[in-house]
Amino acid sequence: MTTTDDAVARPDRRPALTAENLVVEFPSGRGRKVHAVSGVGLEVAVGETLGILGESGCGKSTVGRSLIQLPPPDSGTVRLGAVTLTGLAPGELRRARARMQIIMQDPVSALNPRRRVKDLVWEGPSIWGPGGDARDKDTRIDAALRDVGLDPATVRDRRPHELSGGQCQRVCIARALLLDPEVLICDEPVSSLDVSVQAQILNLLEATARRRALSMVFIAHDVSVVKNISDRVMVMYLGKVCEELPSEGMQHEAAHPYTRLLLASLPEASGTTDTAAGGPVAAAELPSPLDPPSGCRFRTRCPLATGLCSGEEPPLREIRPGHRVACHHVEQRSNHS
Repeated sequence: MTTTDDAVARPDRRPALTAENLVVEFPSGRGRKVHAVSGVGLEVAVGETLGILGESGCGKSTVGRSLIQLPPPDSGTVRLGAVTLTGLAPGELRRARARMQIIMQDPVSALNPRRRVKDLVWEGPSIWGPGGDARDKDTRIDAALRDVGLDPATVRDRRPHELSGGQCQRVCIARALLLDPEVLICDEPVSSLDVSVQAQILNLLEATARRRALSMVFIAHDVSVVKNISDRVMVMYLGKVCEELPSEGMQHEAAHPYTRLLLASLPEASGTTDTAAGGPVAAAELPSPLDPPSGCRFRTRCPLATGLCSGEEPPLREIRPGHRVACHHVEQRSNHS
């Protein structure tokens, strides 16, 4: 994990993945639309991990899928290095997308139950990878399984139903890494696993990213998981970005009331929600993405909300280097604040 100084220097580093103004909407009948993602932008540098944090339904998984064009966003652009993915012809998109891989939330459902582990791991290289004889293939499969902590002799001829959830997730990671991707998108990769297995998978992902200088987008609703594995954290609420800041010192530097509310939910949080968020949070249901509130989408639950919040959407603005907030009531900070 990088330090705060490293994160501040991020704009000088080469971007591996860039997205601008992503909009994703889903039809919901009677001419209505679900506003899943509304104008989201992000940038991930080479070797950096960006965490996307938020409650269920905030649009974070939709952002991850739109980055890899599954499906493409309704509008906006996604660039993988210097290649713009949005608008590519299907064949060109498939070739370019081989440089990105995604790890799904449910590892068992992500694996073909009829195929053996060795075939599942080799699926990508069999389509896109360089050729080689059978001995080279077996060597690479075994090396990939060892890299994720699996014994090839034990698992290579098994099928997914013969493995545990943690083992299946390791197979998914091995399959993704065998294509040597530049960007790895992790869509809640540990939420369906036991706590002890979660720690093993997180350590594996963090060590792999560091060893390979791999860029990662890590999506989760667990604050402590995202904070610990990420270099920077992007907080989403109802399809919008609330705040983006370095993970180092996040519990002290977070400025948006929603981010403060999420941090106050941690067991180790020393303050109460009232103290962390600037006042009591309204006991209201999450607004519907079919009809999101005007202005600031968090205003119906925000202790700081005023008339300005309902009439004008707050821009995502920088309050200090590497720290951006979408809130009318957060003041700009000095470098030493």
